[in-house]
Amino acid sequence: MLQVVRAGALTTVQDGGRTGYAHLGVPRAGALDAPARQLANRLTGNPADAAVLETTLTGCAVRPTRAVTAVVGGAPCRVTVDGRPAPWGAPVVVPAGAVLEAHPAQHGVRSYLAFGGGLCPEPVLGSRSADLLSGLGPAPLRDGDALPLGTPQDHGTTPGADTAPWPGIPTSLVLPVRPGPRHDWFTPAALRTLATAGYRVSPHSNRIGLRTEGPALERSRHGELPSEGVVLGSVQVPPDGRPVVFLNDHPTTGGYPVIGVVPEPSLSAAAQAAPGTELRFTLIR
Repeated sequence: MLQVVRAGALTTVQDGGRTGYAHLGVPRAGALDAPARQLANRLTGNPADAAVLETTLTGCAVRPTRAVTAVVGGAPCRVTVDGRPAPWGAPVVVPAGAVLEAHPAQHGVRSYLAFGGGLCPEPVLGSRSADLLSGLGPAPLRDGDALPLGTPQDHGTTPGADTAPWPGIPTSLVLPVRPGPRHDWFTPAALRTLATAGYRVSPHSNRIGLRTEGPALERSRHGELPSEGVVLGSVQVPPDGRPVVFLNDHPTTGGYPVIGVVPEPSLSAAAQAAPGTELRFTLIR
């Protein structure tokens, strides 16, 4: 088992998410920074889709009941084992009963803790991911919780790497946007504003969506829009006119117009953009 000593502000179990259920109203969920999750798993010798812990800003501390190889990656942070410094972004063997702590993020937002064998809470619809919108999957961690650990794969040696190409944390964010299904609900001036204005990441952002602060986008059509399907990366514009980029826990339908869609590969950087980060959108075709 993995015992939770300090849960942090928001720590959840995440894997690749549950796909194929949007038509039933079930979001994808899954790790927001998928490349970081995959690399942490690779360095522990796990399959890329094994479940990990995703922390938010303040990190977490856990105690395994058996010795386990662990990797802390994603947002850079100080790592300790029973208070002693341990490497970030590389495998470390945590003895049984020792406390592995990922301290608050020094840059970025979300750190990832992978453990040899992965985390094995009961899967729901084929995934162990926590979904904050629907409530599916394991609940966000609380102090004193315990999670089952899986059996590590036998590689003959402890996993390791001389170097690990961890992606950098953005100091500013540029998101490409393809025109969305309702871009014609906005004035030409609004489309120019989206492509040229500066925004900032709002502190009200979460796993559902990256909210922005900046100039409002003016609509050319008013009135209600019947709810329709929305996808990961949709840039929805609520009544205040500030665009919201949908992340993994987004609803599967929405009633506000979608002015554009950010391609999925660009969303991992959005997952690490801290509140106040400068943000620009670039229109692509």
